[in-house]
Parts: sequence; structure tokens; C-alpha cells
Amino acid sequence: MTEHFLDIGKIVNTHGVRGEVRVIRITDFPERFTVGNTVYLIQDNQPPQPLTIKSHRLHKQFDLLQFDGRDTLNDVLAFKGAHLKIKKDQLSELPQGIYYHYEIIDCAVFTQTGEKVGTVTEILSPGANDVWVVKRHKQKDALIPFIKDVVKDIDIPNKKIIIEPMEGLLD
Repeated sequence: MTEHFLDIGKIVNTHGVRGEVRVIRITDFPERFTVGNTVYLIQDNQPPQPLTIKSHRLHKQFDLLQFDGRDTLNDVLAFKGAHLKIKKDQLSELPQGIYYHYEIIDCAVFTQTGEKVGTVTEILSPGANDVWVVKRHKQKDALIPFIKDVVKDIDIPNKKIIIEPMEGLLD
């Protein structure tokens, strides 16, 4: 599969008998679920299946979606556990200084003195700011807060990040 897809949700169950599915959202952009948008169902090494959103509503902590041509429970029963994704070319431009997670993951992290810290492997979102998990060579992972006092430069084309570690950050 040469195209790159990005996760926007996971189908955790069906809802009712009219072909709705219950989705846990994995995106900061609820507009991804706008009626008329195309999403891709990714399931068990099968080719991506394009689906057009017919309806969207919120119910408790879930997004409830219905797709064109899928009007009964039997039409969507097999979708349980599948991921909903979009193609990279469906992404919208972000304001300067804001990044998609896929742009940050796999970036090499260096101190301002040029010392390699490691590589970003994961992004946590515990609250006020994201925290980058940086895999280090023969050391425990470093947790780097994405704040301007620490992160000094992000060079996406070269997959390189420069930080100024606060005292104790890399201990």
C-alpha cells in the first residue's frame, strides 16, 4: 500500500438497526466527520474501503456515523473493530507552529550544543501541552514537554528538533 493513511477514529460497535456505527474519535478535528466526507475503512489487511458519511451525530462520548448505502445493522456489523482513516492529501494546512503528530514522530532530537538526545517515538496529550516520548540509546526514554522554553526549533523537512533541556529533564 503506497498511500499513507492517518487514523481519525475506531469503530467500537454498531448503534441501533439503521446502519449507524459508534466511533471513538482519534482526531482533534471533528469536521473530519462532516456529512459528505469520504473516510476509509481499514480492517484486517483488506484494501482500504472508501465510505461516504451520510449522517453524523454525537451520543454520549461517541460519534455516531452512518454511511451511504449502509442502511441496516447487517451492512455494518462486520465494521466492528475497524479503523476509520483519511488520506494525507485530505489534511488541512495548520497554522505556523502547530504540527500533525505524524510530522513529529521519527524526528531526531538534539540539544542546542548538538548532542543527540534520541528519536520521538510517541506523543502523549496529558493536559496543557503535549509531551514527546524520546527513545534514547541505552538509557530510559526522555519525556520532552512541547513548550517554547524547551523546544527551540522544529525542522520538519529534515526531521530534526532542537531543544534546550531544563535542569533534570534528561537525567
